[in-house]
Amino acid sequence: MDNIALQFAPVTGELWPDFEKLFGPKGAYCGCWCVALRLPYRIRGNMSAEDRKEFIRARIEAGPPPGILGYCEGKPVAWVQVGPRYDVPQFNGLRTCSRPLEEREAEDAGVWAVSCFFLSSPLRGKGLSHRILAAAIDHARKGGAHYLDACPIDHSKQPKSVALYIGSTAIFDAAGFGTVARRKDGRSLMRLDLRQ
Repeated sequence: MDNIALQFAPVTGELWPDFEKLFGPKGAYCGCWCVALRLPYRIRGNMSAEDRKEFIRARIEAGPPPGILGYCEGKPVAWVQVGPRYDVPQFNGLRTCSRPLEEREAEDAGVWAVSCFFLSSPLRGKGLSHRILAAAIDHARKGGAHYLDACPIDHSKQPKSVALYIGSTAIFDAAGFGTVARRKDGRSLMRLDLRQ
């Protein structure tokens, strides 16, 4: 882990080619293109992978950056979706285990969420998630977030599992997040106070 150098940058329209390269022809996972938390299923389920790709491209180009890209030796290798909760409305759904503690937090510009990770296959299982999360925390702090929320998974059968796109509880524990609600077995709403 220590011998892999990573650099991070907020994703902007200028970096779209890097985002597209990282996500590849499959759109990261099953043609998602990281729109699952942005659009209701009834909408995204009727979209083609190309439509989802164009949706996220327009979102990135419109700004502000909806997340950060990680680079290794100049190549895009990682993505983490991190930004205000209102930018990922499906994260706030009333039936979800990730819903905010208070309804008003879904629109509060000071309450952010880190909601999706994607790492290129050759680098998975090498412990890099801790460094990717640290970069997301730094980005949130620089963006003026007061709180950073996450709803990770407690366990995965293997460290390279795609189910870890939401992150592992262990990495959030290590980063200082605390559990603020537990609405589903194996999933906790966790929060980091960035006001200090």
